[in-house]
Amino acid sequence: MTENTQPPATPGPHSAATELPTQYAPAEVEGPLYERWVERGYFEADASSDKPPYTIVIPPPNVTGTLHLGHAFQHTLMDALTRRKRMQGYEALWLPGMDHAGIATQNKVEQQLAEEGKSRHDVGREEFVERVWKWKQEYGGRILGQMRRLGDGVDWSRERFTMDDGLSRAVLTIFKRLFDDGLIYRAERIINWCPRCMTAISDIEVDYQEDAGELVSIRYGDGEDSLVVATTRAETMLGDTAVAVHPDDERYAHLIGRRIKLPLTDRSIPVVADAHVDPEFGTGAVKVTPAHDPNDFAIGQRHGLPSFTVMDERGVITVRGPFEGLDRFEARSTIVAALREQGRIVAEKRPYMHSVGHCSRCKTTVEPRLSMQWWVKVEPLAKAAGDAVRDGRVAIHPPELSKRYFDWVDNMHDWCISRQLWWGHRIPVWYGPDGETVCVGPDEQPPSGEGWTQDSDVLDTWFSSGLWPFSTLGWPEQTPDLEKFYSTDVLLTGHDIIFFWVARMMMFGLYAMDGKEPFHTIALTGLVRDEFGKKMSKSNPNSVDPLDWMDKYGADAVRFTLARGANPGADVPIGEDWVQASRNFANKIWNATRFALINGATVEGPLPETAELSATDRWILSRLNTVIAEADAAYESYEFAKASDLLFHFAWDEVFDWYVELSKTVFAAGGRPAEASRRVLGEVLDATLRLLHPVIPFVTEELWTTLTGGESLVIASWPQDSGFRDAAAEDELATVRKLVTEVRRFRADQGLQPGQRVPATLDLSGTGLTAHEEAVRALLRLNPAGEGFAATASLPVAGAVVSLDLSGAIDFEAERKRLTKDLGVAEKELKQATAKLGNEGFLAKAPAEVVEKIKTRKAAAEADITRLTAQLANLPG
Repeated sequence: MTENTQPPATPGPHSAATELPTQYAPAEVEGPLYERWVERGYFEADASSDKPPYTIVIPPPNVTGTLHLGHAFQHTLMDALTRRKRMQGYEALWLPGMDHAGIATQNKVEQQLAEEGKSRHDVGREEFVERVWKWKQEYGGRILGQMRRLGDGVDWSRERFTMDDGLSRAVLTIFKRLFDDGLIYRAERIINWCPRCMTAISDIEVDYQEDAGELVSIRYGDGEDSLVVATTRAETMLGDTAVAVHPDDERYAHLIGRRIKLPLTDRSIPVVADAHVDPEFGTGAVKVTPAHDPNDFAIGQRHGLPSFTVMDERGVITVRGPFEGLDRFEARSTIVAALREQGRIVAEKRPYMHSVGHCSRCKTTVEPRLSMQWWVKVEPLAKAAGDAVRDGRVAIHPPELSKRYFDWVDNMHDWCISRQLWWGHRIPVWYGPDGETVCVGPDEQPPSGEGWTQDSDVLDTWFSSGLWPFSTLGWPEQTPDLEKFYSTDVLLTGHDIIFFWVARMMMFGLYAMDGKEPFHTIALTGLVRDEFGKKMSKSNPNSVDPLDWMDKYGADAVRFTLARGANPGADVPIGEDWVQASRNFANKIWNATRFALINGATVEGPLPETAELSATDRWILSRLNTVIAEADAAYESYEFAKASDLLFHFAWDEVFDWYVELSKTVFAAGGRPAEASRRVLGEVLDATLRLLHPVIPFVTEELWTTLTGGESLVIASWPQDSGFRDAAAEDELATVRKLVTEVRRFRADQGLQPGQRVPATLDLSGTGLTAHEEAVRALLRLNPAGEGFAATASLPVAGAVVSLDLSGAIDFEAERKRLTKDLGVAEKELKQATAKLGNEGFLAKAPAEVVEKIKTRKAAAEADITRLTAQLANLPG
């Protein structure tokens, strides 16, 4: 249980309900509350504090970005973690910031220039970069305002940007260190190239989709010295430097080591034996184009093959001859036509569906391309990143996703870090007139004089974001923030960027911080999907703007829906109906708290002694402590769905639907029992609002400050399990609930309206429930049995007997007809299900899930028949 450590600002809460409107209006509450939190500095962390630190750095959204459901999902969970830890007494820092998003941001400004009829080359690099900064100041960071709308409790005083001075210094520092340690080098390798963006792009910036292409089989060579290769990219054959076959493939044993004529050219190429070739796939022979395919490049390296680039940066053929100047796709069809004319096309398959990479920014088909780029040698860095998880310094939740992490770090290829852009951290390397190469650190002067030029490329955005856990805290300077808040506690992010971001932060953090891990825990989430489990996409009609839902239902409703679906590592389906249900929950909390305040619920003074409490009071206090313990356990294991569902059912089912209802008769009677229950209700509401605050901060803040008079839930203490348990009270109230539930079900079955009162006798002798008779009668709408009472139905439930006189409440003849009709439907359903389950032919062919559904229908029909038969037997006459 909790102590209200903040003294009430008002004499007492008994008149506080008058301060609450009759209905909760999120739009009127959320904005002013958030600004109050920020103005009072509740989210600002103090590096000089004696409190233990708790740190989360936000995965930096792109400066071009806007809040989508994926952001809202992860931000809700991070906010819940930091709000709870702050309430638990930690110096909690949730550090915000943005990524400069090289390609995305450059594209925005290039689009502006295009509207003026210009390109970036028309204005020059310096002016273009100035225009990008101007765009960033004017349009960038919209998502930061949207984060405020969601309720993100981030420390805005520490907001960072990957291109600000401090983070830029960190980038130059680590580049210089890696370069000097031989871990950064320049080499010609195959990269992903976007002919529209005119730059190398990372794997995460390539979207793969099934395209309808063509598969053509081409005969290379003539007569016995020929073989057939199949390809979807006929245009690259101009750069072929070999044909490869498996060394054990007897079909081609006579050709290995010999040369064959490459069609449409004046070149001959060798046939090489390589174990990479799958003899079972296609013809078992593959064309080798080292400059335009990563697998072919590897074959070329093994066999010392030359590499010929056949197209320029825009995808235009550069090989002299009839195809020079053609776009790659135009060249493809032209080359196939030329081969067909020569009789070298053996087979064609069109359309041929296959996976093709597209630039995630502009949707252009990506071109694998041999290019001179800068690379990070990842082997020693990746080994350290793997060891940190293997030896337990870093934990992955859920643990079963560790395999995915190891699959990446144990098989990582060197990382291409250069981009042919102008917006970003420019590579700090200068080239001299005599072939010199000099890497310049942040405190060093670059070489000067005639002929010295700086590398024109910039660094991959992931390079700077890989430094995020420590660069944002002031590294390379040894700042108080770095000393207090590094290592960070948890990285919460999607399992889809384990390699692209998580592994790189691990590598850089361990390298730069002398083996000290960047975070203690990696908590991996799934992806948000629509209510049918389909991936949401801007191009699909199922895409949802979370701001629209917040406008309609409030931020709390969106947050609670997302948290309630957040099972570790699993995808999260979400639909508008679920958000509406969460809004209803917020309204339920509001209305129940108003009722409690109207009836004098209070947090003033200590709780009454146990001997002064009723069984109902002891039950709810016992349940509260159990829920606190279970919620703590769920939070510590990142089971947000479990914690949210637990608190939902405790608040709605136990506190509001049972404890509040059972207490009404006590409040009406007054006296010492009523005073005790008012104090218990205040205690339970106080703790329940605290428990719910991390996920639904706005409505809980408004209610809690009114209930307690305290300053803010943001800085209130987290509820503690006092250890109080009362099994006897829990058993007693379980019996009361069973009694009420069974009689309510009977009333509904008899067609009684929920509020319809009927005369009844209630025999509780020998049950131990006599103290609850008045409350049970109130809940069941049972009047005392007066003169002329004649029971028409008698229900034995949990040792008690409830006898009701329904003669004046029900048209028995109409009820008999209704029940008889329902019984007939149930008997027909049972007959059909029984027949299907008795049909051996059906059982042999039907899927298991279909059979299981029929078994469920049969069981339901049997239960309905039993119930309806009993109801008919209970009808008078």
